[in-house]
Amino acid sequence: MSSPHPPSQPLLAVLWMMGALASFTSMAVAARELTQDLSVFQISFMRTVICLALLTPYAYKLGWQKMKTDRLKTHVGRNIIHFTGQFGWIYGVSILPLAAVFSLEFSAPIWTAILAALLLKERITRIRALSIALGFAGILVILRPGSDLMQPASFVVIGAAICFAFTYVFTRGLAATESAFKIIFYMNLIQFPIGLVLSVPVWITPGTEMLPFIAILGIGGITSHYSIARAMAHADAAVVSPLDFLRLPLVAVIGFLLYQEPWNPYVIIGGAITFSGNLLNILSEQKALKRRMRPEPTPPQT
Repeated sequence: MSSPHPPSQPLLAVLWMMGALASFTSMAVAARELTQDLSVFQISFMRTVICLALLTPYAYKLGWQKMKTDRLKTHVGRNIIHFTGQFGWIYGVSILPLAAVFSLEFSAPIWTAILAALLLKERITRIRALSIALGFAGILVILRPGSDLMQPASFVVIGAAICFAFTYVFTRGLAATESAFKIIFYMNLIQFPIGLVLSVPVWITPGTEMLPFIAILGIGGITSHYSIARAMAHADAAVVSPLDFLRLPLVAVIGFLLYQEPWNPYVIIGGAITFSGNLLNILSEQKALKRRMRPEPTPPQT
């Protein structure tokens, strides 16, 4: 009998994660460049337009029967929160060093664990409590008293991480009845009118030099999540997740080379502490899952 799980292929997982890292860092640079001339609302709207242009042909191919949903209210609630988080992330990229934004964004899984306990009644185990404590410790290292990062923009990014945590919790509920493609499609479909209404009063027609950055932001929004999903399909989360931490030193190097952002060891250390909490939680959940999947011993024949 064949195994229900495909064999692990770490090399393919690494290659897909490299694609995810390239997407995330490219999006950060594109957002930084665009915020020099355009409002955050307009940037979010144009990102949605690109994503819809890429997703709509496949949605049309699937047909209305497969794309209709009975959970529109949940989709709307999820995406109002996600749009707010996206606004906070882009705003943070425009103000803070790129490495600081990514370090603070690593706290999203910590907030997810807290919200899952409050909203989904998931149990907070000792390991999960330790991972949450490490997450807060990492934030305190980054935003230590007297730090240049102790400013409103940092708390906007933390707010964005909390919004992303809310969307993860919503996604857990939606995933029971909705496909991943449908969730992503409705995300962009719902955020389209929100971004349009908010961006019209501050609209500036982008110049041709901005078009490549607009394209990168839109395409990266799809390829980043798709690459992570493909990486997870080729290896366990315990293998894939540590690779995600490479985003932090990579974006720190890019920030230094492109924008002369100084190297801040506290940001790297704090991000590493927060990420270690995330990884600890992932390893614990994987061990628990393997125990649940382990077959019961066959009682001896009498």
